[in-house]
Amino acid sequence: MDLVELQRKLMAAARANPPGDAVPLAFEKRVVARLRARLAPDPYSFWSKALWQAAAPCTAIMLLLGAWSWFTQASPPPSNDWSQDLDNVVLAAAESEQNYDSSW
Repeated sequence: MDLVELQRKLMAAARANPPGDAVPLAFEKRVVARLRARLAPDPYSFWSKALWQAAAPCTAIMLLLGAWSWFTQASPPPSNDWSQDLDNVVLAAAESEQNYDSSW
């Protein structure tokens, strides 16, 4: 529905029904006083609401990524001898230095 048309209809209905005399004395003052007396919003309530709303999507993302990492595991390395691999890496630099002519 068009907002302009809705506003026009509401204004026409309000003009057709004038307020009655049954409104209690100082009713509007009591309403305004209650509106002013409202408590200030608690900033921690905003944080707690946001965190609780974010808990479900975060859990879903965690489960999806966990399943993805579980099903796409790489094959184990062919050699389980870590000491041999470490020796090869450490000594690779020493062996390559022997091949170069050092002028220092």
